[in-house]
Amino acid sequence: MAWNKPLPQPTLISAPFWDGLKAHTVRLQQCEHGHWLFFPRTHCPTCGTRQLAWHTVSGEGTLYSFTVARVPTLPEFSDEMPQLLAVVELDQGVHLNTTLVGAKPEDLRVGQRLRPVFDERPGSTTLLRYTPIESAQASVITAEQSAAPEPAPAAMAEVPKRQISCKDIDAMRSLVSEEFSGWSNQIEVTQALINQFAELSGDDYWIHTDPARARAESPFGTTIAHGALVQVLVSKLKLPMDFEITDFRNIVNYGSDRLRFATPVPAGCRIHARYRIKAVEPVKSGVQVTMEINVHGVGQDRPSVINDLVMLYM
Repeated sequence: MAWNKPLPQPTLISAPFWDGLKAHTVRLQQCEHGHWLFFPRTHCPTCGTRQLAWHTVSGEGTLYSFTVARVPTLPEFSDEMPQLLAVVELDQGVHLNTTLVGAKPEDLRVGQRLRPVFDERPGSTTLLRYTPIESAQASVITAEQSAAPEPAPAAMAEVPKRQISCKDIDAMRSLVSEEFSGWSNQIEVTQALINQFAELSGDDYWIHTDPARARAESPFGTTIAHGALVQVLVSKLKLPMDFEITDFRNIVNYGSDRLRFATPVPAGCRIHARYRIKAVEPVKSGVQVTMEINVHGVGQDRPSVINDLVMLYM
């Protein structure tokens, strides 16, 4: 996976900290009078001395404060919702801002012990995250872990599907529901995939294909997928249907009663979908079924694509 999120820019002053993270260690500055420092500086803010040295520490600490962010701070973070934003107080007394992994919001409490997690997924830089000390979270998150495909939901595959004849209108209408299904598998919408669609469709507008210009000029701060691309990718999403319609000769995709591109999908984000049967109507040539399919960025409450797909069973 190509990293699509902002990254720190090490300076001459902060480079030892970032180099330490690459070596899976946490390094802090300490002045000649014993005061610990963070963030990296040229002098001690407590006593003013410029006699500073770098030391490797355990990186462990306690949860000083946290918040659960359910709206992405930037579009690129839409695939991480909800984000667990935290301030950690290290054992040396300094505070640092981070994100928590390997934990659920309801399991967090101020004062609990935390340990460092080294996130190698960006490639060029290693990021420092934290997890509860008793968590099963690995101490290193590798790029290979990020690239592993999202497993498709397995529960439905093990349950026999209900057989419903399209000729039984009452049975067909029993599928109509206000409730949505569970989620499908997930797909990453990469910049490479967006570029391929742009070439195929001829829609190579810079808001989709030029990351540098999009960062500088786009209201979204990054490139976004074409709405039509996100819609088409539904074919690769396995919707968890617990029924199978039978006794038809052909299925015709009749079109859409409604198609909306409600929320942009930033490059590098993951999408998944869910559905509900919205309407079933007998027509002259068969049975017309309207299925509402909502495609969401993972972690997003608001859908990216809303499609009332109309299918004709003949």
